[in-house]
Amino acid sequence: MRIEKATKADYQKLIEIWESSVRATHDFLAEQDLQVLKPLILENYFDVVELNIAKRDDGEIVGFCGVSDGNIEMLFVSPEARGQRVGVRLATHAINDLGANKVDVNEQNRQALGFYEHISFAVVGRSAVDGQGKPYPLLHMQLAER
Repeated sequence: MRIEKATKADYQKLIEIWESSVRATHDFLAEQDLQVLKPLILENYFDVVELNIAKRDDGEIVGFCGVSDGNIEMLFVSPEARGQRVGVRLATHAINDLGANKVDVNEQNRQALGFYEHISFAVVGRSAVDGQGKPYPLLHMQLAER
């Protein structure tokens, strides 16, 4: 597996991974909210982060991570590739190569919370709403000193 910079040509595959991953892990998210977010991510958010992809040796993209200003803004793994350390590889790249040391996690997404705690992030704050002002509380996490 290799980590490399995403290109616009990758965006359609990335939004497919985003949607399948969100459907597998964000059962608290209303369908309408998912449908509103999808074009925003595809048309706006991908372009404002340093976006990297995880590719298998056969070239298949199995995950991606976007970083901005030291914050992991997005990290999604194809449901079929979960449990294969794709997320760990992407997060490690974000931390070691891009200087990421913060992440916001939906409070209801217990799997993501556990993942980030496992790789040494700790909760340092909480917001009652998400970035769109929706009632999906966010936990603000920071990388513990190593």
